[in-house]
Amino acid sequence: MKSLLILLLIGLPSVVLGQDISPSHYKIYSTTEQKLVTITDIIQQTSKIDVLFFGEEHNDSTAHSLEYALFKGLTEKYPNQAALSMEMFQTDCQLVLNEYLNDLIREKNLLTDARAWPNYKDYRPLVELAKLQHLPVVAANAPSRYTNMVTRNGLGGLQQLSTQAKSYLAPLPIDTATGAYYDKFVKIMGGHEAMAGMQIYQSQNLWDATMAWSIAQFLKAHPKFKVLQLNGGFHSEEKLGAVAQLKKYAPKARVLTIASYADESFDNPDWTKFKTLADYIILTDPKLTGKE
Repeated sequence: MKSLLILLLIGLPSVVLGQDISPSHYKIYSTTEQKLVTITDIIQQTSKIDVLFFGEEHNDSTAHSLEYALFKGLTEKYPNQAALSMEMFQTDCQLVLNEYLNDLIREKNLLTDARAWPNYKDYRPLVELAKLQHLPVVAANAPSRYTNMVTRNGLGGLQQLSTQAKSYLAPLPIDTATGAYYDKFVKIMGGHEAMAGMQIYQSQNLWDATMAWSIAQFLKAHPKFKVLQLNGGFHSEEKLGAVAQLKKYAPKARVLTIASYADESFDNPDWTKFKTLADYIILTDPKLTGKE
């Protein structure tokens, strides 16, 4: 059975971030105007938004460098009021992450106890910047043991969990309405025949909803902050998935979306393919994907 969950989670890049990256390796476009823009242009737009979703391909080294540039720009424009929210850490690891950010534990313990992704070094510069500036990092993702539980047994099985376990998830029941997101999910999975039931779609919705709930709870406690949310592109493309779930939990939240792709057409985009995917698209040189 195809597993979108694995595809979205696993990344293989091995790049040292926080360095300048040549503009010849990427192009940033406004999809409404279909013209080139800069990181600075995007940051200027954030005065009118609360959450900036960055939908990435996990193995794109260029995109990881641009994520760092965006976060650094946000910290400069909004001193002490920028935050990072990450699919790459799960909600039950928030305590460990906070302990590391507060310099109470070693990085070695963060990597093991917070179950850091295999390519954590690609995200490390952003976490280190947050640590240096005493900024929050939200462990936004649903614990994988619970998404796996739903994939096997459906959302109803979550009702068996303890109160503490449920606190790591978006409030039950999770909205799994069909529509554009469902149709898109079925297509990427290879059709209904490949899905073996609705459970895998339900687990995708749990994943999206928990990330959205994590952001909504953070915004409620920190209403003046600007949040940069990092996740796999499918979770936020076309403002579906986690973006749509956020609108349910925080209807007034103002959102801007970025979708990043390694694509041969990065000098001359095929707008029939990209124009509806996000407010901004970043196209990177596919020859550099995953390379140091």
